[in-house]
Amino acid sequence: MDASLDNSDIVKDFLIESYEGLDQVDRDLVALEDLPSDTELLNRIFRCVHTVKGTCGFLGFSKLEAVTHVGESLLSKLRDGVLVVTPGLASALLSLVDAIREMLGHIEADGSEGDGDYIALTTELNRFLAAAAPPNPQQAQSASPPSAAPDLPSVASTHAVGTPQAPARASTAVHDAAEAGADGKSGGVADTSIRVDVGLLDKLMTAVGELVLARNQILQYAAASSQGTAFLAATQRLNLLTTELQEGVMKTRMQPIGNIWSKLPRVVRDLSVACGKQMRLEMDGQETELDKTIIEAIKDPLTHIVRNAVDHGIEAPSERVERGKAAEGVLQLRAFHEGGQVNIEITDDGRGLDPERLKAKAVEKGFLGAEHAQRLSDREALNLIFAAGFSTAAKVTNISGRGAGMDVVRSNIERIGGTVDVQSVLGQGATVRIKIPLTLAIIPALVVSCSGARYAIPQVNLVELVRHEARDGGLGLERIHGAPVYRLRDNLLPLVFLRSALGADANEAEALNIVVLQADGHIFGLVVDQINDTTEIVVKPLSKHLQGIATFAGATIMGDGRVALILDTMGLAQNGHVIADSTDRAVREQACKVEEGASRQTLLICGSGDGRRVAIPLSSVARLEIFRRSLIEWTGENEVVQYRNQILPLLPLSRLVGLTANISDAESVPVVVYGDSGRAVGLKVDSILDIVEESVNLEHAIGREGVLGAAVVQAKVTDVLDIAGIVRRGAPWLEDNTDQREVA
Repeated sequence: MDASLDNSDIVKDFLIESYEGLDQVDRDLVALEDLPSDTELLNRIFRCVHTVKGTCGFLGFSKLEAVTHVGESLLSKLRDGVLVVTPGLASALLSLVDAIREMLGHIEADGSEGDGDYIALTTELNRFLAAAAPPNPQQAQSASPPSAAPDLPSVASTHAVGTPQAPARASTAVHDAAEAGADGKSGGVADTSIRVDVGLLDKLMTAVGELVLARNQILQYAAASSQGTAFLAATQRLNLLTTELQEGVMKTRMQPIGNIWSKLPRVVRDLSVACGKQMRLEMDGQETELDKTIIEAIKDPLTHIVRNAVDHGIEAPSERVERGKAAEGVLQLRAFHEGGQVNIEITDDGRGLDPERLKAKAVEKGFLGAEHAQRLSDREALNLIFAAGFSTAAKVTNISGRGAGMDVVRSNIERIGGTVDVQSVLGQGATVRIKIPLTLAIIPALVVSCSGARYAIPQVNLVELVRHEARDGGLGLERIHGAPVYRLRDNLLPLVFLRSALGADANEAEALNIVVLQADGHIFGLVVDQINDTTEIVVKPLSKHLQGIATFAGATIMGDGRVALILDTMGLAQNGHVIADSTDRAVREQACKVEEGASRQTLLICGSGDGRRVAIPLSSVARLEIFRRSLIEWTGENEVVQYRNQILPLLPLSRLVGLTANISDAESVPVVVYGDSGRAVGLKVDSILDIVEESVNLEHAIGREGVLGAAVVQAKVTDVLDIAGIVRRGAPWLEDNTDQREVA
């Protein structure tokens, strides 16, 4: 038994289920003595022992498997009516339960099955089995029909296990620790876990959501109230407790993605055999957690993507060898957290996707005209696989080829607020990337105003905020073929006006408030009247008469008790003709090809006073904020700002990495917030330039503290920073204060 396996989740689950099953078997065996012909009891006992035997064999617990195998055979005879239950046989089976508990106790304690000798127990069980065996031919004339096994003395005697004369008792005082396990004293795994109905968790989550709404209302009232410090302290305490309760309840719904990945090795194995291919499945990040609702929603899409990769992506062994590849194909699954989302990547090293072939197939099947197809970029051509009814399979099989699947994959992923994209290098393989939110119940959102009403935008879709003051009578708007765009850092940003999307009249504004959003891999700007604040919202479903409106994804109740609609980023983009479906993209992008030896990263690009650029991995960024300089205060020699009911330390990033800071008296200070709520710190930057996703070849820098290395990003040399190291050096006190709590 591998020691590392002892602590794995699968062994813990096995122990919990086995303890629960054995408790039921104890009760059922006692009841079976009074109701020996009760088939339901017999079936339930048999299923439990059979499950333990099958799982322990899979986990490599050979001794436990051998003992349960004998018990399973005996229970099979009872179930078939060859044997009947007697007090002696029931005692033997109870001893079997004790033996199983004893070994489970050892497995839980140290990963081994213990050094107990169960020969006497198996011998006793085999004696009952022998009584059920058919007579040999020589004895056929005189032998009586099969009958009940002899009612042997109760095996609950005091003989020690392992001695020849011992009937079968599996646990004695020579095994005190194991007895404690049978009493539940050492069954720590079972004692520290409980099964809860999902419906009950959903109700609890709903109640916590209502509590969060009430908390928000009280906080808003407290901010505007002139009550004394006692009321404010009580409000802060309520805020803290509600947040902790919310986090705790949300954790009860979180499950590792490995729960659904565990089914995929069998899928890959069966498909590779059916297709005559050699496959190896590699998985990384099985411990990545998601809300149970999200887990259930992505189960079928993941399975379909894996099936497509095996059927279409991986070549036959002979073909792979001809191309200079190993005969065995590799399918990789990877999951990780980044920027408040979960990223899932499914990568194969197969033949890849041919953009030209996809275009030709689209023309052949009537999805596109020939001229339109030629205007598609490679990335847009790859996304044709998500069109309904589109398939490149030469023939329809029981695996794929009907064109019904990848469109469902995209719609299911987008329904839960996620995105799916495909990238490919012809002849080298393809990667399907899925980005999904952690949970759907309570999410952070940006609140905006338009036409006198408030709307919430899920923060997962938010890229940045832009405000453009009117200059010389203009707002910086340009038009291309009649479509409004805004020039943001020399890039044209398509615009959607929320007033127009809501059917309201345009207004004359002195400034342009743009919420930069991402949808389906495309960036666009949503023009609103006012940008208010960020808050946590409880997602409520829309009523039936609003569900068909693509502009809205749900509703929420704000702190003042009024309802606000949640905007659907994808619907806004499609209605504003910023993007369309995969067969008619309004925004063209060049294909992003992964260079050999490079890894794709999402980076936040910042500028320093001397014109140099630095990059921060987006996975290290909790939030981007802009603080008014008047709000910055001092404690000792450190700059701080009051932020989300905490004191947020501010560190000058340029100085910490040896760059020239920009001396400015600007009203606003851009800040990158690093870390979680327990140990957050703000990094003051001179400017925030862009957020990019690129293939990065990192070259290590020499003698530069806080710098991981240099890379070419957006065709410019850029220093990639080690934010964790910078924070440790610039704010060492945070390491010792991670568990401080506010005391009311």
